Amino acid sequence: MIISVNGKLHNGQDTVISALDHGFLYGLGLFETFRTYNGTPFLLEQHMERLRSGCSSLGIQWDADPDAIRHQITEMLQASGLRDAYVRYTVTAGEEALGLPSSDYRKPTVVIYTKAVPVEHPALRREGKALQLLRIPRNTPEGPVRLKSLHYMNNILAKRELSTYPAQPQIPQQFAHGSEGLMLTAEGYLAEGIVSNIFYVRDQILFTPSLETGILPGITRGLVIEELAAEAGCSVREGLFRWEDLLQADEVFITNSIQEIVPISVLLDTQSQSVLINQGRTGRLTDRLIVQYKRKAGV
Repeated sequence: MIISVNGKLHNGQDTVISALDHGFLYGLGLFETFRTYNGTPFLLEQHMERLRSGCSSLGIQWDADPDAIRHQITEMLQASGLRDAYVRYTVTAGEEALGLPSSDYRKPTVVIYTKAVPVEHPALRREGKALQLLRIPRNTPEGPVRLKSLHYMNNILAKRELSTYPAQPQIPQQFAHGSEGLMLTAEGYLAEGIVSNIFYVRDQILFTPSLETGILPGITRGLVIEELAAEAGCSVREGLFRWEDLLQADEVFITNSIQEIVPISVLLDTQSQSVLINQGRTGRLTDRLIVQYKRKAGV
């Protein structure tokens, strides 16, 4: 794996980060994950604006230069021989003395990772995957808005819980594509997946949890709400919804910047009781949104 640290390329095993970096000591840092298509980063400006805004709120003096970032990513893609890649762009607070500072961080560390995009199962778009309800609640954000921060404990614990649920032999297709875990808020409202935002369709209306539930304002989520839904001719309602609302959905899908738009065709509760969505197949509106997304990404 090729890794860039403050603009210098390293082999993965040779990369060194200071033990005094406050990203390591206190989890003070943010990251973005996004894809390149044919060598071009998709929705880069939106990702960098979210990162810039988050850094500002944490007192990390970093600003986005999209042209310079594109150059860095191009350099990394050439070094790794990739065109369609997974990119993780991380900004940490940087090296400081031990202890919590009262002033801004002026020398952040910028780390960029690239790797090949996982191969998508050819039947995923048609068959969808499973969504498993989790017991662990979504924690509340540390500030007014959830940041995509290095403090990822809630997600890790959710992933560990997800691994404890058995696959369901009566629905083998969906489990062939893996499963995502769904967290609720402490009050029992739908929140988000471990690495995704969630949407559902009922009577041709698109529903998704409001940001007031404490979820991450996902970049792909924003694209669906602000552009793709209108292009598909459907309205969007953000609000407070429960698991029972999801069980009545005509279609369900999840979004993130690496997996794009992923159909959900079966819901499982914490007792492993299953409910098929749209008879276990991808819904018409979901499929249309996938087409629109790929067209916008140029694939």
